[in-house]
Amino acid sequence: MSKKITKIFEFAYHQLDTFNLPKAYNTKYNGNWEATSSQEFIAKGNAISRGLLKLGVKPGDKIAVISTNNRTEWNILDFGMLQIGAINVPIYPTISEEDFLYIFNHAEVTHCFLSDKDLFKKVKSIKKDVPTLQEIYSFDEVKKCKNWKEVIELGSDESLQSEVEQLKESINTDDLATIIYTSGTTGKPKGVMLSHRNVVTNVIDSTPRLPLEHGKIKALSFLPVCHIFERMLHYLYQFTGTSVYFAEGMDKIGENIKEVKPEFMTVVPRLLEKVYDGIINKGSELKGIKKMLFFWAVDLGLKYEPYQANGWWYEQKLKVANKLIFIKWREALGGNLKTMVSGSAALQPRLARVFAAAQMPVMEGYGLTETSPVISVNMIEGDMFKIGTIGKTIDNVTVKIADDGEILVKGPNVMQGYYKDPERTKSVMTGDFFHTGDKGEFDSNGFLSITGRKKEIFKTSGGKYIAPALLENEMKQSRFIEQILVVGEGQKMPAALIQPNFDFLREWARIHHEPIPGNNQELIDNPHVVKRIEKEIKKGNKSFGKWETIKRFELTPDVWSIENNLLTPTMKPKRTEILKKYLHLYNKIYENNPR
Repeated sequence: MSKKITKIFEFAYHQLDTFNLPKAYNTKYNGNWEATSSQEFIAKGNAISRGLLKLGVKPGDKIAVISTNNRTEWNILDFGMLQIGAINVPIYPTISEEDFLYIFNHAEVTHCFLSDKDLFKKVKSIKKDVPTLQEIYSFDEVKKCKNWKEVIELGSDESLQSEVEQLKESINTDDLATIIYTSGTTGKPKGVMLSHRNVVTNVIDSTPRLPLEHGKIKALSFLPVCHIFERMLHYLYQFTGTSVYFAEGMDKIGENIKEVKPEFMTVVPRLLEKVYDGIINKGSELKGIKKMLFFWAVDLGLKYEPYQANGWWYEQKLKVANKLIFIKWREALGGNLKTMVSGSAALQPRLARVFAAAQMPVMEGYGLTETSPVISVNMIEGDMFKIGTIGKTIDNVTVKIADDGEILVKGPNVMQGYYKDPERTKSVMTGDFFHTGDKGEFDSNGFLSITGRKKEIFKTSGGKYIAPALLENEMKQSRFIEQILVVGEGQKMPAALIQPNFDFLREWARIHHEPIPGNNQELIDNPHVVKRIEKEIKKGNKSFGKWETIKRFELTPDVWSIENNLLTPTMKPKRTEILKKYLHLYNKIYENNPR
């Protein structure tokens, strides 16, 4: 590398100088993949920079970017604004209009770029209440909305390029690059301020953990780029010369993965659970010896340990399972997938085991928006992969465990603070250490594990502490349970609100000749269904002390989703919203079991 990278936009120039990819970014339009080369990316990005300057955009101006799906335009715009000192304010497309209004006004957004007509309708409805908002542009052709190509056209005059070059040089590595409003499970979104240094160092320090063959592989991108996890990886793809393909949407991932045949992708546990459940359901439809072999391979995979820890005979059986069964799993995921990285929520150990056994290992990591985001991550090489942990800390990041068990982080990746909120910033910092709010512990080999969320740990009326995350992660290993919220603060006992996996539940009902109503409420009212889920709860309870086991539960008829505001955009249950919506079920649990 000829020049040390200190600013985010320099990754694009590094990619051009080092790899010059013909297909750096790939998005599907009208059924066809359209590629943008490293050269075209920079040319369009420079045109955006010049166009923004003509619009009067100045260093420090805040520009909102909202897209339903990841696409090349997002990255070009990000590059174009960052190199003239404008601040990228990425926003989740699924948040409420109330949150849109809050973020636009809090950040004092001057321009907004969005992907489609639905988002235009949403933003247009709040425009009159955002005095700083000058104009809205769309990536798609949307009636009565300016198009982003108009900004590129404005920038076709190359006489402004010298000003772009001057601004690029004037930007400092410690300058603010982006404000990311975290979804959170309660309260108003917080604007996390990340500098160029925060993100650049995280990219460079995370790169050694990923087995990417520089300049030679493809990655499939579908996690929201407005989240720092996926966004940081896009810069990492630039740094490593990885061609990135943007999935059309969650519903098209299966189709896109077969077309693209990626070697690498990032995932969230929920997606892997769906993939795994789909594979198991297909296996259940097999007959005779085929079915027997399928479940023999699955059982073998569920016992997997890294680095041949199970011994020679296990490895011989695993070779047979890979040749007969797991090869079909790999083909279903494109055939070339070598590694996945999982973030945002705890990965079930059973999934880590079975996908590693199938030669598609999932490297679980940990981080927060406030840490740009990666703090620790597993790695296959060098005995740095341990199932059930979030790996070892990356270079230049220091983690210490506070006296109360909280994970504290120090490093160049720690945010500058919360935008316009010095008090809240102060509340999460002790010197250079950021308080994550998560509780954790190191094992003797330096692997970090999460043991709970500090704010969510509660005490029962008997004075016993309960860590709901541990219970929830254990219970979600059941294929019957899609989402679960452990409750019981100040009550006599822990209990749970559960959203069943309705697809699997209907399949179970079919096999066991139970009625299969179209209505979820009727399904969960079936006493045999309740009894079967109770069996799963009892099984999960075996890993815990008697005082912390789930004694009662209620099933919810709704699928918890981002759209109905029961999950955050990173698929975490919103505790406050779920309790509010299902207060009648909470009361039902405890009215016959007072504290």
